[in-house]
Amino acid sequence: MAKYTTMKSLANALLILCLLAASCEANGLGGRAPAAISPLRTAGRTDLNEKVFNVLQYGAKPGGKQDSALSFIRAWRAACNYRGTARLLIPMGTFLIGATIFQGPCLGPVPIKVQIAGTLKAVADPSMYEEDFWILFENINGLLVTGTGTVDGQGNAVWKYNDGGSRFPSSIKFNHVANGIIRKITSVNPMGFHISIVLSQNIRAKHLHITAPATSPNTDGIHISQSSIVKVSRSVISTGDDCVAIIQGSTDVSIKKVTCGPGHGFSVGSLGKYPDEKDVRGVVVTNCTLRNADNGVRIKTWGGSQPSQASNILFQDIIMDNVKRPIIIDQTYGSKSNSPSKVKISDVRYINIRGTSASEVGVDLKCSEAVPCEKLYFSNINLKYYGPKKLPFTSMCTNAKVNYVGNQFPPPCR
Repeated sequence: MAKYTTMKSLANALLILCLLAASCEANGLGGRAPAAISPLRTAGRTDLNEKVFNVLQYGAKPGGKQDSALSFIRAWRAACNYRGTARLLIPMGTFLIGATIFQGPCLGPVPIKVQIAGTLKAVADPSMYEEDFWILFENINGLLVTGTGTVDGQGNAVWKYNDGGSRFPSSIKFNHVANGIIRKITSVNPMGFHISIVLSQNIRAKHLHITAPATSPNTDGIHISQSSIVKVSRSVISTGDDCVAIIQGSTDVSIKKVTCGPGHGFSVGSLGKYPDEKDVRGVVVTNCTLRNADNGVRIKTWGGSQPSQASNILFQDIIMDNVKRPIIIDQTYGSKSNSPSKVKISDVRYINIRGTSASEVGVDLKCSEAVPCEKLYFSNINLKYYGPKKLPFTSMCTNAKVNYVGNQFPPPCR
């Protein structure tokens, strides 16, 4: 009987092993390996092997009175040098930090994660910042910045010192970042720009809440320069300057489902201020709403500039609500030079733009006499003037070659 029982147990064990082997094969655990999945697509999933680096464990002090920048940097270095999956955690609480650099490259699998659950407050002294950033992410391939926290630049304490020529630090700057995501962060009252994206590739910015007073100086919401494949979506931006600014050298930029206002609208430029600027091309702004903004969709270049180009630009399905200058090209922006701009603007499409204008000029195209605008295309523009004065609602065009299709209100230039 004992021998029979032993043989039966062995048979059952063999059967279980066979079933497990078959299951493993079916699920890709045996034989061929499963297909690789993009690290950015798995960024939101829980990894049981992930190691959390809490800034509290590296000396950060909540309460908002003691500068914890060095503790943040120490925690980052530990996370960045860890060869496994790593997450830097900034927990609930208020943390005061000065200039902080999160620098790569990192050693672990991508993306490295930064979770902001608490509130970060900047040291509100511009003299403490030697460069143009408060929080810098640099030289990183594969980055996720996420959370429900707030980044407070405390700009309301320093804006009075902005004389128009000063460059105050951006709250968050991506520099030489590839394959990055920033999402669900609230940015309030930056000293300079809210978010700056420079020399970076394949960046996603989504579900952001960006806020500063309409009177705050030079507080661009998202400022994009010399970067490619940047997508901004599903965000609300209320600020004192451009909601999104797309500057020289930027290509393949998409702005989708973003609400702007107050602010200076969605701007390509300014361009041509500095020597040897690179071209801008491949900009798409779609399904966006502007409310009580100074500008709607704008292209702006400096007079007396060196030659460059802005081309292949699409503004489509845009709603204007009490916008002062809904559609504008200004090639005399910012410059006291009598020389015309040499930034060539071409292949710009305006499609399905509707709503209300706070000024009697709904479409204002001031192009350069040296390089007139070409291939401007207007289709189904339906704007109404609700200003305080009973004036005719018009379009103004200078040095612009425009094609019209469908309804046009204000009436097109002739």
